[in-house]
Amino acid sequence: TVNAIAPGFIDTDMTGSLPEDQKAVLANQIPMGRLGTVNEIAQAVLFLASYDDSSFITGENLIVDGGLTYT
Repeated sequence: TVNAIAPGFIDTDMTGSLPEDQKAVLANQIPMGRLGTVNEIAQAVLFLASYDDSSFITGENLIVDGGLTYT
């Protein structure tokens, strides 16, 4: 299988260096109301890597962005 994960704005060292007001603007644009976590991306990776859970999924781009691209 060949799949990809497209993370949205994730709370990392890179986004952590943004000013608080800019992080608030980003969070307000995300329907879930916050930045994602590294753990949430890891869980998506584990799901796609699990044969039992995702053996019939291929050719997909799993967007993990709290709904940002949905709006």
